[in-house]
Amino acid sequence: MKQYRTQWRPRVADALMQIVNDPNLRDQIDQALIVETPPSTDKGDIAFPMFPFARIMRQNPAAIAESVAERLRQHGESDGAEVRTEGPYVNIFLDRATVFADVVNDVLDRGADYGAGTDLAGTRVMIEFSCPNTNKPLHLGHLRNDALGESTARILAAAGADVRKVNLINDRGIHICKSMLAYQTFGNGSTPEQEGRKSDHFVGDYYVRYAQWEKEDPEAEAQAHALLKQWEDGDQETHDLWLLMNRWAIEGIEETYRRTGISFDDTYFESQTYTLGRDEINRGREAGVFYQDEKGTTWVDLTDINLDKKVLLRADGTSLYLTQDIGTAIRRQEDWPFNRLIYVVASEQRYHFQVLFEVLKRLGWKWAENLFHLAYGMVNLPDGKMKSREGTVVDADVLLDELAGMAAGEIREKGRADEIGDVDATAEKIARAALHYYLLQTSPVKDMIFDPAESLSFTGNTGPYLQYVGARVSSMLRKESAPDRVEPLRPQSEEEWQLVHALASYPQVVSDAANGYNPSLVAGALYEIAKTFSRFYHDHPIAVADDAAVRDTRLGLSAAVRNVMQHGLNLLNIPFVDRM
Repeated sequence: MKQYRTQWRPRVADALMQIVNDPNLRDQIDQALIVETPPSTDKGDIAFPMFPFARIMRQNPAAIAESVAERLRQHGESDGAEVRTEGPYVNIFLDRATVFADVVNDVLDRGADYGAGTDLAGTRVMIEFSCPNTNKPLHLGHLRNDALGESTARILAAAGADVRKVNLINDRGIHICKSMLAYQTFGNGSTPEQEGRKSDHFVGDYYVRYAQWEKEDPEAEAQAHALLKQWEDGDQETHDLWLLMNRWAIEGIEETYRRTGISFDDTYFESQTYTLGRDEINRGREAGVFYQDEKGTTWVDLTDINLDKKVLLRADGTSLYLTQDIGTAIRRQEDWPFNRLIYVVASEQRYHFQVLFEVLKRLGWKWAENLFHLAYGMVNLPDGKMKSREGTVVDADVLLDELAGMAAGEIREKGRADEIGDVDATAEKIARAALHYYLLQTSPVKDMIFDPAESLSFTGNTGPYLQYVGARVSSMLRKESAPDRVEPLRPQSEEEWQLVHALASYPQVVSDAANGYNPSLVAGALYEIAKTFSRFYHDHPIAVADDAAVRDTRLGLSAAVRNVMQHGLNLLNIPFVDRM
């Protein structure tokens, strides 16, 4: 409805100016004028509340609404629209026949581009997400990160931004050395191939084994730190083992990425950037930005901005996460100068990013003003929090296998195997829909509990339900072709008008999701479209409507719904299926 809002907003502003009759108030009125979408179509299509003008005009908002409506009615008559008031609101009822044709034809004309915009054109946005450790496979927490990062990147691109997706492989540090030490101690030279184990799971087994061993041997921690020091000092044997185990871990993780539709334009490795971070810290210390204590530890004092004192380099010269994040940020700006850099990282790390951004600013990097932490809530199991060290995480591959197996069973149970053809391939797509939609339908900042069975339901607010609606539309349109364009015809049912409303609002939803880094807005819009179409399909004849004009407009509307469903599902990294 953006074009109609744009059309009516200045008219309302002009009407208000006629009432106040004071040109000096124009800016104040323009700033206070709000455009809303009424809660239901029986209250209009566009609404303008008059509350903000009660103080300016010293009148009752309802009286202002009546005065404004009176002046707008001549515009309504020329547009075929109707202007009404309800208390303090001026409600615009648009000409349904004209709007129906305008919206549906716009969707049909633009096809796969409908929903794309230019709000962020000319803006270079780098987005970092996933960032796995090379000591364990991906788990459910990583999957929420991946889903949020990939979807946000696609939505930003749809809003016109030039987007670069980057990964940061955490391939060094004490946690990596713990897996390496456990393999040295207990591995006996075994390989993933010999054990018949996916390579990242093989490495992760030793991280869990270390956690068990650490409880039994008080010397384990010291040995792990010694191994880290050997690695940073360039010990060849340690380095060779590190390369081998990193390769195992990364090959397995990349296999999971391919399965879930996750991709990156560039990948950074902490092992390649931590020395740059260390050099920056030393430069800052020499410039007096940081200080060194009597033990040789380098600190930054952020108490002046109500944070804390933070270690930047250990006394032995080894780096921390913060050190390497500083180096990585600088390298990225050098590689691909950005207007924004978004970090998709759990909300538990909020303090870390406050410190990181402030340290970069104090080092004099002006672009540090354009860094943003897209914090998201934790995702847990119905029975509690996941813990990697204890091996109680929901493994990504196991979860996907479970979801795909359940989906395949559902297809066969419903007798749909012959119609679908490749059941396993379709089941894999359904599993991805179940996973990604469940993880994205909730606002990023909220914690959530993942329920696999609930996520896979073919009814209700789920990914498979959206796929099912898309398949239903596709099935109908395989039998009856939709027209390339529709003629103005007043919708014959309220569901049709609600669908047109939803389709007209979709580009604004994409824009809002891009500016708010919030894919749940797209998920919510798609669910409303799918739910409304299901009611429409169930209650009204479409391809078999008696009136040819009604049949054509309804088929055109159905094709428009399919276009938007395809576009929106792609933004959520959910495969569209035309048979289900």
